[in-house]
Amino acid sequence: MMKNRISQIRSMLESKEISCTELTKKYLAAIDAENNSFHAFTTICETEALATAAKVDRRIAEGEKLMPLEGIPMSLKDNICTKDIVTSCCSKMLEDFVPIYDATVWAALKASNAVLLGKTNLDEFAMGSSSETSVCGGTLNPYSKDHVAGGSSGGSACAVAKNMSVYSLGSDTGGSVRQPSSFCGVVGLKPTFGAVSRYGAISYASSFDQIGPITASVDDAAEVFNAISFYDEMDATSDPKTKKVDLTKLDGNVRGMKIGVIREFFENGVKPGVLSAVNNSIKTLSDAGAEIVVLSMPDIKYAVPVYYILACAEASSNLGRFDGIRYGYKTDSYSNINEMIVKTRSEGFGKEVKRRILLGTYVLSSGYYDAYYKKAQAMRAAIKQAFSGAFAKVDAIIAPTVPTTAFKNGFTESDPIEAYMNDICTVPANIAGLPAISVPCGMDGALPVGAQLIGNRFCEQTILNIAKAIEQSIKF
Repeated sequence: MMKNRISQIRSMLESKEISCTELTKKYLAAIDAENNSFHAFTTICETEALATAAKVDRRIAEGEKLMPLEGIPMSLKDNICTKDIVTSCCSKMLEDFVPIYDATVWAALKASNAVLLGKTNLDEFAMGSSSETSVCGGTLNPYSKDHVAGGSSGGSACAVAKNMSVYSLGSDTGGSVRQPSSFCGVVGLKPTFGAVSRYGAISYASSFDQIGPITASVDDAAEVFNAISFYDEMDATSDPKTKKVDLTKLDGNVRGMKIGVIREFFENGVKPGVLSAVNNSIKTLSDAGAEIVVLSMPDIKYAVPVYYILACAEASSNLGRFDGIRYGYKTDSYSNINEMIVKTRSEGFGKEVKRRILLGTYVLSSGYYDAYYKKAQAMRAAIKQAFSGAFAKVDAIIAPTVPTTAFKNGFTESDPIEAYMNDICTVPANIAGLPAISVPCGMDGALPVGAQLIGNRFCEQTILNIAKAIEQSIKF
């Protein structure tokens, strides 16, 4: 895989080795050749992409200096709002929904003349870990069509891995950027909660959701993060303390750093091939001068139930707006408004979304709120505190991104609980609102393995730099 695509393409554009229109047509041709096989894209924006490319070519001809991501062909997960372009969340409920405004992240990229190739496939309403709950059909793994691309941002990860898109933006609620990035052998960054605006991202769980880049390299991830990370007054969760990454200091030097290894991340059914690849990354960092510190965090074992109780509770609330009255799908046959709402939601939502709505409604209901939701909130606070204690001792934490490689097609449908348990390594960062990145670190047979780095709040620079050390040292 070509690394640092963004800087290479920018150099080609500036030197006029290729025009932006020619480049865009090459990517559109790649989508045309590959997408029917892999189902990475749900909407192709050919007209819009070529119009932006022509604008960039005019600016280059006039001698204008390109903005950092100007002219770079990219894609957006189909739960990020795009004005006048369908944003479906890969659900029957929103299959014809055309937003009247742009999400903040897309507005920023659009202003920089980023070339939008299209919208990418995902699990319905971002609920899933395989992209198979999409009403458009599942995205297949670029290394093996017998396996999934992961989820929920599976389309974005596959598009980058198959070079149908230079980079893509996904959303990460419990690992939905990092897990598919691990499965597809690309880099996926979940920023600190509040570092990137959520305005215009259709919500699954508002206190967990975070938009992040999926790229071919660590340097590319840093560039895209810098472009989308800023305070946004339109988002009540946006945090003005967010920091840009200093690209000049992204050199992979880890000498003197303390990197934590939490025992519990390595004790939850991690496949031998995954364990071997991640341990090799740990050795690589140690050989490069980092100090490896072994830690214990017993509360991590509660992360999955805490996540699913709280995230499903928030989903139950967020998805209450889809009732057939305001916008979205509406049932054809009903005798009164109550029947209309029930039939609309029953017909419009898929099985996994309904499962999570029901679970969330249950834990919020009278008699169960104290037993489940309140206890989960208390445990969330305990997990945050445990991470604070860990970061008093180390600069970052390394773990597997996922305990396994990509699932076989159909696995999540046959055993949804086991699929939920595979989130054990990713959900803690969302629970605590911490930045985390998955970087390719090897192969287990024919499938990629990702190493995950978790940092303290607003320490994207630290985890990107450690990821760069792994990227530079391990041949993938």
